[in-house]
Order: sequence, then structure tokens, then C-alpha cells
Amino acid sequence: MIVFAASDKGGTGRSVTSANLAYQRALAGEDVAYVDFDFGSPTAPAVFDLPDVLRGVRTGGLHSYLEGEVAEPARVDVWRRTEHPVLRRRPNGAGRLALLPGDAGGGEFATDEDALRRCVDLLLRLDSEFDLILVDLSAGRSYAMDMALEVTARRELRHVEARWVVFHRWTRQHVIAAAGLVFAERGILEWGAERGHDKDALRSVIRFVRAAVPDPDSSLWSHVSPAQSAWMQSYDERLRRLAAELGVGDSVLLGTVPLEPILQWREQLITEEEVVATQIANKDTLDALEEIARRLTGDIHWGQP
Repeated sequence: MIVFAASDKGGTGRSVTSANLAYQRALAGEDVAYVDFDFGSPTAPAVFDLPDVLRGVRTGGLHSYLEGEVAEPARVDVWRRTEHPVLRRRPNGAGRLALLPGDAGGGEFATDEDALRRCVDLLLRLDSEFDLILVDLSAGRSYAMDMALEVTARRELRHVEARWVVFHRWTRQHVIAAAGLVFAERGILEWGAERGHDKDALRSVIRFVRAAVPDPDSSLWSHVSPAQSAWMQSYDERLRRLAAELGVGDSVLLGTVPLEPILQWREQLITEEEVVATQIANKDTLDALEEIARRLTGDIHWGQP
């Protein structure tokens, strides 16, 4: 299965949440490949605590591969190369967790037929080797998104199940932007149809994740005034109505990640140790990530029996 992680804006929590979902699926025993197609601003190595490839690899990354400079892109074994003390102790039963990074100093680039062919070949090889391929796309209507829509419409990849997860924060601007990325002119649906996708079929494999969502009833907000609390409750309801009106409401929601200081300030993986031992992360956040990870590859939340 291939899951494409998309967002219309930067700062949505797309990469840090996607990395946590990849980690959770690997903990569950699946072999997971995290493919960093965020060419303009790769952040996955930092989330996985991989300082030697913090901004990508010097040579042989995804840029080099897609442009035909190397036969295979570099891979990083996260369990072995991470400096995160918990991840270095790979749990029994955990699957592989591999990062395919971009090249240091790389950026967005237009793709030609040869690059598209190499992308198809890469995804086919990864699909034969891994249970889950999570592709982190550059924000907005990017060349990376165009490439993802182009290659998944091709005959060679039609037997490979592909899903799309669109990330947004819980603000008016982000809700509008997420809806626009999917439904507006030059959005995923229109762009995909131009490349050979059936629009209804493509719509059925798109879900949304709300990140950095404040809970007005949480203890984090216990210090606010009664007037502020009432406003938060009221505006939360207004956002829910807006999301429903724009087609990104609860019926197509894969999950919600609470506002979490450790995700906002450090953008890291959340493990049991952060919740239980050091107590720097909230259990509600870990529970939410675990649940979204289960839904990511399950069927019931994708309208399938």
C-alpha cells in the first residue's frame, strides 16, 4: 500500500505526524518505507533523529535517482542510524523502518518522462518489499504532487492500493486551504482526472487529518477566563460547520491530533517513554497517533467493508 501525505500549507504537522504514523506501523510489525518527496523542505530526518542526514544525503538521494544519476536511491535504516535512545532499542516484533531521503540542497524540480518512469519503478520495487510506503509530499500544488498523481494513474501501478491523507491545522485558513487543495480548480481531483484517474474513485481514497487541535476542555486551557473558554467552544463549533460545508468534515476525517507541546516545539517521535517515563508528552496524543496509524491501513474508515 502507498499512502501519500499532502497539505496545502506548510506548518500543518504533515511530516511530523506522518513520521509518527510510520513509526507506529513499524511497531505493529509492518515493514515501512518513508519516502521523502518534500523536496523543498525535508524535515523527516530531524523527526527520526538522524543528524548525519539532517538535510538529506550528499549524493545518491531521491533527487539523484529521479534525475538518472544513480541506479538506486539511498536508504537509511532508522532503527540503526537514529540517535533517539528509545528507537535504538528496536522492540521485538517490530518491522523494518527505512527512510529514503532527498539530496542535500535539493529543491522542487519538473519531471520528464524518464523521471516518471524511474518513479514508477521505485514504487513497484518498494511495494514488493514493504507493507507500507508512506510518501511525504511537498506542500501545495507541487511537482511532487503532480508526479504522484501521474504515476499512480499508470497501468503498472493500478494494482497497487494508493491512499491520500491531507493534513491541516484546526484554523479557518487551514480548513479552507485543505478543502481547496482537494476540491478547487487545479486541486487533487481535477489534476488527477487530467492524468487519467477516475475522479470519484480518487475522491474515495482521500481522507483528512486535523493536527494541533486544541481541546477547550483540556487542562492545558484551565487557566483561561470564562469569556475565553466560551469563545473557544463557540469557535470550535463554527470550524466544525465550516469543515462540513467544504467537504472536509467528520465523514472524511481519519483522525485528530491534539495540540501537543512536544510536537510543536521539537517535532519528534512520541514513544511510550515520553508519556510514561519522562512524562513530557500527553497520553491522549500517543493514543491519537496509534489510532490514526491503525486507520491508515485499515478499511472501515475508508468506506470499505
